[in-house]
Amino acid sequence: MVTLEMIRKDMEILLQADQSVRYVDVSADSIDEALSDAAVQLDSKTSSLEYEVIEKGFTGFMGFVKKPWTIRVYENASIVAKKKKRKETDIFSDEEFQEEEVNVDRDGLFYIRYFASQIHLKVVPPAGSGQPVSFKEVQARLKRSDTFAIEEDLVKKFVENGTGGVYEPIGQYKHNPAGDALIVVDTSNDEMKATITVTSPTIGGAEVSAEQIERMLTNRGIVAGINKERIDDFVDNPVYGIPYLVAEAVLPVDGRDAYIAYNFETDRSKLKFKEAENGQVNFKELNLIQNVVEGQPLAQKMLPEQGKSGKTIFGRYLEAKNGRDINLPLGKNVVVDTDGRTILASTNGQVVLIGDKINVEPIMQIAGDVSIKTGNITFLGTVVVKGNVDDGFNIKASGNIEVYGTVGKCVLEADGDIIVQLGIMGRDEGYVRAGRSLWAKFIQNTTVDVEEFIIVADGIINSNVTSNKKILVQGKRAAIIGGHIFATEEIFTKNIGSSGGGSETIIEVGFDPRAKKRLNELLDKQSSLIRELDEVELNIQTLENTKKVRKTLPHDKEENLIKLSSRKEEIISESDTMSAEIQQIQQHLRDLKVIGKVSAMGTVFAGVKIFVRDVKDEVRADVKAVTFFYEGGFVRRGKYEAPSAEDSKRVPDGYSAN
Repeated sequence: MVTLEMIRKDMEILLQADQSVRYVDVSADSIDEALSDAAVQLDSKTSSLEYEVIEKGFTGFMGFVKKPWTIRVYENASIVAKKKKRKETDIFSDEEFQEEEVNVDRDGLFYIRYFASQIHLKVVPPAGSGQPVSFKEVQARLKRSDTFAIEEDLVKKFVENGTGGVYEPIGQYKHNPAGDALIVVDTSNDEMKATITVTSPTIGGAEVSAEQIERMLTNRGIVAGINKERIDDFVDNPVYGIPYLVAEAVLPVDGRDAYIAYNFETDRSKLKFKEAENGQVNFKELNLIQNVVEGQPLAQKMLPEQGKSGKTIFGRYLEAKNGRDINLPLGKNVVVDTDGRTILASTNGQVVLIGDKINVEPIMQIAGDVSIKTGNITFLGTVVVKGNVDDGFNIKASGNIEVYGTVGKCVLEADGDIIVQLGIMGRDEGYVRAGRSLWAKFIQNTTVDVEEFIIVADGIINSNVTSNKKILVQGKRAAIIGGHIFATEEIFTKNIGSSGGGSETIIEVGFDPRAKKRLNELLDKQSSLIRELDEVELNIQTLENTKKVRKTLPHDKEENLIKLSSRKEEIISESDTMSAEIQQIQQHLRDLKVIGKVSAMGTVFAGVKIFVRDVKDEVRADVKAVTFFYEGGFVRRGKYEAPSAEDSKRVPDGYSAN
C-alpha cells in the first residue's frame, strides 16, 4: 500500500538528486495564503509552484481553536531548468523568458464531471506541438458502473474540436443524490474572504459545478469579489476537504497625491560623466550644468486622483481617501503655462532645484577656478569665474564670460562680451571668440576672433587677432609685438613691433577680415581646381585619341573615361559657383567705405608690415607718433591721431555681473 509518507520520502530522494529545485515549508491560515508567502520566498510565481500538505489546518468553529495549514512548496522543475539555462547562456532577457514560459508546447486536456444527472465533458485543445486528446482515453474514463447513456458521436466531435472552455453534456448516469458532494461556505469575521470546503462525492453522486458554487455564495449574501477563475479551477481540479478561497473583498484604493514630474535631474549625484565612443570617461565633461532655454517646459504637476472605494464580500463599502493637492514649486525666472500645471523657463540659463523651488539661473558663478573640479562649462547664459581658467578647460556661454584671474591654453566662446581681468596666455593653442567685444589685460600666443571691439591694457604678443571693428591697446605699456592683427576700422596702440626685430608683426586694416579670409580660401581652392581640370582634360584627350585609333577601349579604360568626363563637369560646376562667390566678395570689399587707420602714439619699429585696404607699407626705419591711412591708392603716414573719447572710455555694454 502506498502511503503519504512513502510518497514524501520518494519526493525527497528526487529533490536530493536535483539540487536546483528549491523548496520551503510554510504555515498559514489557508493553502492560498501559504502559496503566496512561498512565492515571495522563492522569488517565483504561484502558478510555477507545486506543493504537498504536511499538516492539515482547521478553520476553527464551535469553540475549537483555529489551526494553520503547513505545506512544503517546490518550484516546478521545468521552470527551474529554464531559469538555469537562461543563467548559463545569459542571452535571454526577462521578457524573452516569460514569453518562452507562456508559449510552450502543451498536450491537450480533458475533464469529465458528473453534474446533477448528466455527464459533462470539457476538452482543451493542445498548444504548439503538444499531443491531442485521445478519444480512446476519454472512452475508457467514461466506463463507470453508474454510466448508462453516452453520445459517442458528440464525444468524438468535442475531442477533435474542443468545447470552447465550457462543460458540455454528453450522456447520463445513475444519479444517487445521497452521494452528492456537499459545499460548506465559510466567511471571515472581517468580511474580507470567503472559502468553500467540499466533500468528495461517492459513486453515483454529483460533483460540484461552477454554477452551483456561485449560487451557494449568492445565497450566503456574498455579492462582491467572487473569483470566477478560481471557481473554474476548482471545478477542473477539485480539492476535497480543504478550505478553498473563492472570494475576496475588493480593497479600496486611495487616490494618488498630486506630484511634480520634473523634466530635469533633481539629484545632482546622478548626473553622469560624458563617455567617449570607446567607453573612456572624459573627466573634463562633468555635465553638471542643465541648460534650458526660454519657454522650455521644466516640470508639470500631475493632478491628484480620486480614490476608488472597495467592497467587502457582502457588499459593504470600504471608503478610500482622495489624493491631496500641492502648490507649484515656483522659484526665480519661471512662469506657469496656460494649462495652470506646467512650469516654463522665462529666460535662458541653468535649471536648479533650490530647496523645493524650481529656479532658472541666467548667471552661473564659479567661486574658484575652472578646473578638474568643475569640468568644462557650457551654459545658456553668463558665466562668472572668480578664479582662473586652467589649461585644457573650456567655457562656452550664450551670454557673457568674465574671468577674474587668467585664462590659459583654453577655448572661450561667448555670444556676448568676454572680460579677462588679468590676461590670456594661450600657449599657441588658446582660442577666444566673442560675439560682441573683448576686454583683457594682455593677450599672448592666442588666436582671437571678435565681432566688435578688442580693448587691451598692456599688449598683444605673438597672437593672431581679428576684430570686425576696432582694436585699442591703451595702457602705459601698450604694445603689439609679433603676430597678425586684423581690424576692419582702426587700430590704436603705443608701440608696434620691437627694437630687436624678433617675430614678424603684420597689421591689417580697412577691409572685412573674414571676407578677405574667405576670398583667399576660395582663390586657393579655385586654383587647385584649375590644376586638376588641366590634368583631367589631358587624360580625357589621351583616352579619346586612343579610342579614335583603336575604335574601342578596354572595359576598365572606358569606365575611366566616363569617370573623368563626369569629374570634368563637376569641376566646371564647382569653379563656376566659386567664381560667383569670389565676385560677390570682391565687390563687397570694394564697396566698403571704411578708410582704415593704424595709429601708434609711441614707436612703430622697423620691420613692421602695415596693410591699409590691401595696400602694403613696410616700415624700414623706426617712426614715432604716426597714423597710417589710405589715400590715392597708397598708404600714407600722418601725425598721430588719438582714439575718440567714446572709444577710450568704452566699457562692457550693459554688463552688471559685478
